[in-house]
Amino acid sequence: MSRSRQPPLVTGISPNEGIPWTKVTIRGENLGTGPADLIGLTICGHNCLLTAEWMSASKIVCRVGQAKNDKGDIIVTTKSGGRGTSTVSFKLLRPEKIGILDQSAVWVDEMNYYDMRTDRNKGIPPLSLRPANPLGIEIEKSKFPQKDLETLFPGMSADFTSENFSAAWYLIENHSSASFEQLKMAITHLKRQANKKSEGSLAYVKGGLSTFFEAQDALSAIHQKLEVDGTEKVEGSMTQKLENVLNRASNTADTLFQEVLGRKDKADSTRNALNVLQRFKFLFNLPLNIERNTQKGDYDVVINDYEKAKSLFGKTEVQVFKKYYAEVETRIEALRELLLEKLLETPSTLHDQKRYIRHLSDLHAPGDPAWQCIGAQHRWILQLMHGCREGCVRDLKGPPGLHGTSLDLDAELRASAPSHLGQTVSLRRGSSFQPGRDDAWRCKTPHRVAFVEKLTKLVLSQLPNFWKLWISYVNGSLFSETAEKSGHIERSKNVRQRQNDFKKMIQEVMQCLVKLVRGALLPLGAAEGGGRQHGGWEGKAELPGQWLAHVIQTLRLTYDSLAALEIPSDLLQTIQDLVLDLRVRCVVVTLQHTAEDIKRLAEKEDWVVDSEGLTSLPCRFERCVLLSLQSLRGVLECKPGEASVFQHPKTQEEVCQLSINIMQGFLYCLEQLSTKPDADVDTAHLSVDVSSPDLFGSIHEDFGLTSEQRLLIVLSNCCYLERHTFLNIAEHFEKHNFQGIEKITQVSMASLKDLDQRLFESYIELKADPIVGSLEPGIYAGYFDWRDCLPPTGVRNYLKEALVNIIAVHAEVFTVSKDLVPRVLSRVVEAVSEELSRLMQCVSSFSRNGALQARLEICTLRDTVAAHLTLESRSSFKQALEALPQLSGGADRKLLEELLSRVKSGMHLQLACFQAAPPPAVKT
Repeated sequence: MSRSRQPPLVTGISPNEGIPWTKVTIRGENLGTGPADLIGLTICGHNCLLTAEWMSASKIVCRVGQAKNDKGDIIVTTKSGGRGTSTVSFKLLRPEKIGILDQSAVWVDEMNYYDMRTDRNKGIPPLSLRPANPLGIEIEKSKFPQKDLETLFPGMSADFTSENFSAAWYLIENHSSASFEQLKMAITHLKRQANKKSEGSLAYVKGGLSTFFEAQDALSAIHQKLEVDGTEKVEGSMTQKLENVLNRASNTADTLFQEVLGRKDKADSTRNALNVLQRFKFLFNLPLNIERNTQKGDYDVVINDYEKAKSLFGKTEVQVFKKYYAEVETRIEALRELLLEKLLETPSTLHDQKRYIRHLSDLHAPGDPAWQCIGAQHRWILQLMHGCREGCVRDLKGPPGLHGTSLDLDAELRASAPSHLGQTVSLRRGSSFQPGRDDAWRCKTPHRVAFVEKLTKLVLSQLPNFWKLWISYVNGSLFSETAEKSGHIERSKNVRQRQNDFKKMIQEVMQCLVKLVRGALLPLGAAEGGGRQHGGWEGKAELPGQWLAHVIQTLRLTYDSLAALEIPSDLLQTIQDLVLDLRVRCVVVTLQHTAEDIKRLAEKEDWVVDSEGLTSLPCRFERCVLLSLQSLRGVLECKPGEASVFQHPKTQEEVCQLSINIMQGFLYCLEQLSTKPDADVDTAHLSVDVSSPDLFGSIHEDFGLTSEQRLLIVLSNCCYLERHTFLNIAEHFEKHNFQGIEKITQVSMASLKDLDQRLFESYIELKADPIVGSLEPGIYAGYFDWRDCLPPTGVRNYLKEALVNIIAVHAEVFTVSKDLVPRVLSRVVEAVSEELSRLMQCVSSFSRNGALQARLEICTLRDTVAAHLTLESRSSFKQALEALPQLSGGADRKLLEELLSRVKSGMHLQLACFQAAPPPAVKT
């Protein structure tokens, strides 16, 4: 036999005993393929088919009738399987008769209370007033998330009694795994249910069949009784007689049952009260639940309960419900105040702020809590910024022992900046750069720099959440869907005004940041009106360039971080302006400090001369300027959106003048060195480079430097400055985009040439004047007379002395700088030749021997220093010779040549220095 032909089998019934008309649930196998397939159902021998309701192939619901047998089987008969069997039985209980005055306690199931007189669905049978399975197929609850179903079907419900019933939602929730055949069976079942409704009162009759039977039996008994009595035996109308009897019976019953009925009314009232309490316990317990959940922080539960109560009892007219709902509103108002207080508390995280705003919007709080939170956060940020300044100023002015090592800011600034001077040695001699002082400036942060770092860190920690809160406010993500719909119109009206107000808030924060930084770093540039509010740093030395560069880098990073939040650039322009002012100030301060350091370079002069006649001073100077410019590289570099430091003509002029001051400061340093008294010169460490001839030892055995030697060394340094250093520095200025390079070079070169000329003239004066002054006394020593002298046998001693002095000058200059020899000797020879020419022209007459002696001495001097003759010196020698009488004959010329040759050969060792000299220099 196929599965569809198997007979029904009842395996269970619940309950398994009861009085007549008890509702039972029958379970088993093969109980039919549908309601139409069920053709028979007996319990204890009584036909219960009229009250049977087929639920599924394994379940049938019905009521037990007035069976004759007290116990019997449950037999199900179907078209497809025929008569079935049962493995269980049902026991029919006989209710005890109750007297009219006996008390009785009956449990009434009031959860499914149904009044046929007031219910609109009068055609629905009592067994299916609220059918648990309207489709008639097995229910299998799906695991589909409830929230996803609510999102998928907004505003709908899976409750088939709801006006917003969604069939798709119901099927997904209860029959997600049902097959197509099962859904076809469900459609058939629904059609049959619809046909039952169209049958009119048949379903009602089937549901109340027992009542009809009892009423019919009572009416038949009355009718038979009346027929037996007969109408002729009754006085008056039979109906009237019956009415009188019934009235008397009613009065008697009222008398007898007055107490019982009173208790019944009281029980009914109690039952109804309990029913109301049970049915509406949600509302009655809601105030207490709101308080408990509020204390636990379960605001979502409170909001859900409130929304449910509002939808059910918000417009009720029942006084009890009104009273309790008013209490609910009072608790909710207290919750709104609590949430608003928590929202406006500071500090608070962005997550908590969003959560409180969402709760307040769900509770329909008056006003705009989100905007109030934004305003409170804005005021909090400003308060933190001012508190940061006040704390740092208070620490700075407090006792030194309480606030670390950086409190003495004036003494610290000079010590904190790394010294360029102590870190440089001669680059020409190949020595490596070694810092002369540890990096204490990096360890001891000045209070003002620490304040700026703390202030920017504070802004970067608070402003991003502030900005994100505003973005969430604008795009509506702070509000739930319900609150968004209700508040969208109101917010859209104020959105433009809100945007303007928030823009002012951001501008106020940026302006406060800028003013506080200006008050700390640029006190002279701070506004007078805000000096007390943003200052407090008065009387403190200005920060060195290194710390200003550090602050600039900090502000740049702050700007980049704020720009990454997509804050409009116009709101951050004040920071850019501040950075530009600090960059300009950093350049100015760095150049000023460099100029001061340059002036102190004289203290670092060691007077060690290398092979080129230079000391370490020019290299120290160049290194100092180069380090200064390198420290400004990041400051001068223009980041995206920044303007050039030199965009304003005033800045260009100031920087140009400071650059000139640096150059002139070094020239002043050189002039100081050249004019120092001998006693002020420290020669304890004096030495000569091993690559140069050790001539100082022969001149100054104690290595002490004379003023003439210092002049020579300074002149040598000046020449190097002109040829290399100043040009290199100008090139570095140009690489760093300095403006006015041509002016800097011109002014510096002019000052250098002026100093060089003055020092050169001073040296020539020191060296040439003694030689020139010794000529006239030497010529006329021993009462020498040009008109009466012996025949010449050689040059006289005065000329030899002059040549030796010139050789000494040559040696002194050559020891310091070979390049200076032509220039110095040329001027010395000019002075000597000019004096010799003057002396010759002053002689009134010469004898033959005198003229020959004078010509010999003049020619000897001229030929000896021929390598250093200039146009002026040649002219002077020519004038001196022209002042002499002409040679009388060839014998005089021959004698002159012999004497010249004899003198040169006799002094060839002394005159060798003049022969090895380079060609005459053009510069004088």
